[in-house]
Amino acid sequence: MRLDNVGVVIPAAGQGKRMGASLNKQFLALRGIPLLAHTVSVFQSSDQVREIVIVGAKDDIPVIEEIVESYRLDKVAAVPIGGAVRQESVFAGVQALSAATQRVVVHDGARPLLTLELFHRFLAEAEETVAAITAVPLKDTVKLVNQEGWVVETPPREQLRAVQTPQVFERAVLEEAHRRAAQTGFIGTDDASLVEWLGYPVKVLEGSAENIKITTPDDLWLAEKILAARTGTK
Repeated sequence: MRLDNVGVVIPAAGQGKRMGASLNKQFLALRGIPLLAHTVSVFQSSDQVREIVIVGAKDDIPVIEEIVESYRLDKVAAVPIGGAVRQESVFAGVQALSAATQRVVVHDGARPLLTLELFHRFLAEAEETVAAITAVPLKDTVKLVNQEGWVVETPPREQLRAVQTPQVFERAVLEEAHRRAAQTGFIGTDDASLVEWLGYPVKVLEGSAENIKITTPDDLWLAEKILAARTGTK
């Protein structure tokens, strides 16, 4: 892998209705800074990232561009308009990357707690893979349940993982997966599932319990506590 040919796609077009806020959750303040700025900053500071693309909803593009300018996120090369679903937004982001970018990292806009240390370790461990994802072991027992509410199966917890981002892919493989999925109408739960669907192997690497996705007000409260602990402040 050419580390200087890594590009990052950040889908940020989701509205986050479970937050109960009147604006896109990625614009909410986390310790006085927009969530999205926290998310992008780790890639801005990485010497292994060539360019960043942030994909947003049409009405949010001016706000995203203002955040990019205000926080001097000069690695952001494009802010394309996203699609109706996350999958379409990621594909739009990949297509907006420059031709020189051959390795694509996808990271949720609402995951603002990724550290530079974890990101660089992930890239190093994923170097020889076609596709790799971050994930953490599950703490709870999981039940497979049918539509009537009856337990069908209890999968071995040791084999289960809660998947996170970042995820990294060879660009040609990711583009092929998205293109084929769009042609056939296949919808995956994440980008790795599209690559799996095509039959490519996906490596699972260790994530972090702190790398949470902000979905509810409780998540935002927890993110505040995690950042306070990291900085030694209240």
